Amino acid sequence: MKQHTWQLLTALMGLAALIAGCSPQSSEPTQLEPTATKAPSTGVVATAVPEVATQDEIDQLLTDLQATPVRFVFPTPDPRTGPDWRPPPYDVPLALRPEDHFYFRRPIPSNNVNWPDPTYRYGSTFFGDLSIHTGVDIGADRGVPVLAAGPGEVVWTGFGLYRGIEDPDDPYGLAVSIRHDFGHAGKRLYTVYAHMDSVDVWLGQMVVAGEKIGTVGDTGQASGPHLHFEVRLGRNDFFGSRNPELWMAPPEGYSVLAGQITNTYGVPLTEQLIQIKNIETGQRWDVWTYLQTLANPDERYLENFVISDLPAGPYEIRVDYFGLKFITQLLLDPGRTNILNFRGWDGFEYESDIDSQNQLIPPY
Repeated sequence: MKQHTWQLLTALMGLAALIAGCSPQSSEPTQLEPTATKAPSTGVVATAVPEVATQDEIDQLLTDLQATPVRFVFPTPDPRTGPDWRPPPYDVPLALRPEDHFYFRRPIPSNNVNWPDPTYRYGSTFFGDLSIHTGVDIGADRGVPVLAAGPGEVVWTGFGLYRGIEDPDDPYGLAVSIRHDFGHAGKRLYTVYAHMDSVDVWLGQMVVAGEKIGTVGDTGQASGPHLHFEVRLGRNDFFGSRNPELWMAPPEGYSVLAGQITNTYGVPLTEQLIQIKNIETGQRWDVWTYLQTLANPDERYLENFVISDLPAGPYEIRVDYFGLKFITQLLLDPGRTNILNFRGWDGFEYESDIDSQNQLIPPY
């Protein structure tokens, strides 16, 4: 009986020691304290065991151990391990090559959702259910701060941006537009922030990049809280819209993929599915080509699809054409726009084979 009791006691003390040893270690330097009779991380009280114990002492020790609640402490999950985590974006302006133009910061802080909704990208109609998208939707929660993507002057606040006149039923809802202090290719740049819940700036105010201009909401034609964000070049209306994913700096270590998907004769394939798989992680993305109406390609890339926020690395790209699968592999470099075209039966055309000045075929 005593031997069994000592075995039980040894097992209990071993469990207490194991629990104490599993406590998470802080990465921050902490002041060491003298070893005490208490292990705060587990709640187990360390009781001295006499070298020679009577049966009564053993029974009392077992009673004390059973009366002491044992708290299992597990490490706090690291949110950076989730599939939707992003590091902070690169500083702007960022242009590793002359044709790149990542001039704008993210209009939502990095501790919130600040990337485009993948189901309703620029140039998309959500498979015909929605009007063609002239911007991107960023699915941050209601009340999250909206930040100026760059410095400039506030040239619109309120309802009515779509028509340029005050209209409480305007599809953009409560919106802000900024005319920026800089341009591109000799043309002025504008950004638009729509469906806001509140606005903190006034007409004519000068703002700096990262300044709070309001909060996320769902005013106007919105199915739920999010920020509709547009980049406009040359004119402050939707005819001047460009794909914001080519203008917002990507997260550090991430890249952008863009290009043309056409038939063999250079005619663009509209709302054509492109399947993308990261070879190292197996993670998959889908992106569709633009519908032609109101989707304006970049003057240099002449693209009809863009997908941003892809971790740099090796990828497999698939396009189905007349029932056949065309598959290629390429390495995406971080901090830049990577170009890949598809030419029908001629297959894929790589960036190294494209003369960026002369050989890109205008898709429209």
